[in-house]
Amino acid sequence: MEFCVKCGAILLQAGKRDKCPRCNYSTKASKEKIKTSEKIHEKKEIAVVKEEESNVNPITTELCPRCKNDKAYFWTVQTRASDEAETKFFKCTKCGHTHKVYR
Repeated sequence: MEFCVKCGAILLQAGKRDKCPRCNYSTKASKEKIKTSEKIHEKKEIAVVKEEESNVNPITTELCPRCKNDKAYFWTVQTRASDEAETKFFKCTKCGHTHKVYR
C-alpha cells in the first residue's frame, strides 16, 4: 500500500501506474511484492497431572470409617447458608474413601 506524496491519500492501482483519487497524482506502480515471515518457536510441552498422582490438599489426623487409617486429606466447602458452619471433607490417604463432617 502506497500513499500520495502530495495529499497523503491511498494510491489506487490503475494499470502500471498508481493514481491518487483526490489530486490525480500518478506514479509508476512498484513491482516489489511485500513479503512477510514469522518465526515459530518450539512448542512447550503441557504437563498432564493425574488426580491420583498429585493431591494438593493438606493431610490431617482423621480416622477413616472404611479402612481405619488415621491419615486423610481435608478441604472445606460452604455448602449451606453463609451464617452456618462450612462442611469439612476428608479423603483417606490409603483407600481414597471420602466422607464429610458437618460442624
